[in-house]
Formats: sequence, C-alpha cells, structure tokens
Amino acid sequence: MPDAASSEMPVPASEAAGCPGPQPPEFNPTVAHPARVYDYWLGGKDHFAADRALGDAITAIVPSTLIGARANRAFLSRAVRYLVREAGIRQFLDIGTGIPTAGNVHEVAQSVAPESRVLYVDKDHVVLAHARALMRSHPAGATAFIRADLREPDRILADPALRATLDLGQPVALMLIAILHFLSDADDPHRIVAELVDALPSGSYLTISHLTPDFDPEEAAAAKAAEEGSGVKYVLRSHAEVTAFFADLDLIDPGVVPLLAWRPDNGTPQDPRAVRLYAAMGRKP
Repeated sequence: MPDAASSEMPVPASEAAGCPGPQPPEFNPTVAHPARVYDYWLGGKDHFAADRALGDAITAIVPSTLIGARANRAFLSRAVRYLVREAGIRQFLDIGTGIPTAGNVHEVAQSVAPESRVLYVDKDHVVLAHARALMRSHPAGATAFIRADLREPDRILADPALRATLDLGQPVALMLIAILHFLSDADDPHRIVAELVDALPSGSYLTISHLTPDFDPEEAAAAKAAEEGSGVKYVLRSHAEVTAFFADLDLIDPGVVPLLAWRPDNGTPQDPRAVRLYAAMGRKP
C-alpha cells in the first residue's frame, strides 16, 4: 500500500541506480518502496526487482494481498463516481496519491464532469515525480500536486497550491485511500483527519479505506510480519477504530463495511471479507 509521499524529478522505472540524470535524494531502486510494490500489484510498470521481490514474497504468504490491492483501486473508482454523479462533488483532495496508474481520481472524475479539480498530495519524491510527469488534466478542470506529509495537515492546508486549485467555499471530497494505516497511534490519526475535515465546508465528504485484522487475524498478522521484515510498517485497525474517523459526519449507506461490500458494481461478492480492508464514506453536515 502506498505511503504518503512526493517527488520533484521524473524517475522512469527504466532508469537504474547510477544512470545519468538527477535523482531524488531518497531514490534507491535496490530497496523496496511501498508505492512501487503497490504499482507492481496493480500491473503497473514503475517498479524494480526489489519491489517485485517483496511483492511476490508477500503474495506467496498471503495470496489475497494482490486481490486486495486491485479491489482497493476499484473501490476508489466507485467512490469517485458516486461523489461526482450522486453527490455533485467537483473538487477532490487526494492525500497519499501513490504512483499514477489507470483510474486516478482526476481521470474518473473528469470522465463524468470535465470541470472537476483535483489536488494530489504525497510526501514521496518518487511518487510525485511520476505524478507530475504522467498526469494530465482535462482542460476544463485542473490537476495540481504538492509535496507534503499527511502527518502535518497544517502544512497541507497552508500550501498556496491548495487554494489555487480548490475553492474552500465549495464542498471538497477528502480522499484517504489505503493511507491511514501507515500512521501509528502516536501520530494521532484521528486528530489529523478531524483537522482536515474541520477545514472543509459543509457538504464535503471523507472517503477512507483501511487495513483491518477483523476478518482473519492470522492472515493479517502473517502479511504484516512479511511487510515489516522489509521495513514497511503499518497499523491494523478495528471496525470501531475506523468508524471513529467519521465522528460528527453522516455516514453514507452502507456505512463502514468490508471494502468489497461498499456499493459493488456487480452485486456483493460471496465473501466480502476476502479482502482485509474496511471502506466508508461520510458527509460533513
């Protein structure tokens, strides 16, 4: 799953360590990177041998991880379509963007409403380099990028690019897709989410997907151990802990549910708990 990140120099996956051209300071293709592993699972092309090795090691232990990554991407698409078509949202703040692949927020939103505006936020140099190089907005709308960490919401809210892209007098959809589990309890993620939501006007929306141990604790523990062995750390949270992110918001039906059960396109699958994530959306009154 991608961590909140950003990048200022394009770094094509075809480049290897030592090749000519400037690289972000932390660029290291020999060390697995969460965003590149996620890109690999999604069938992208921006990953290296180390990322593929970790991705394969995790899916060998927990095969559902691959299904989960792709299901999470499909949830993002469903959520954006709902927000544009049914909620009338035309502005998005997507934090923890991840390496661009098919079906980014602005692509889905602008396919329905070309005037949609999206601000992408990530702290990782590699991620934002790819975003700036590959993402192109519809001319009727806008797409912008800032490098910032979800752990510092005040910096995100104070960035000039935010107000240059989004009108905070109109509703905004805050997208926190598969990112909050990278925040430890010490980071106080519920406070961070509340601070971001408080800055948005009435009628705005919060959309979350989050890893959980609730469905299969043994499988969740095995996957967590495999990923932490390579330095990727995250926190699994319960239904009650995920629901707490929506305090003072009106939950959109069906509420906080297994990700596969959130407004599925083809009917609820036989086992909606096959993917270890919760998904939910709430509206600010």
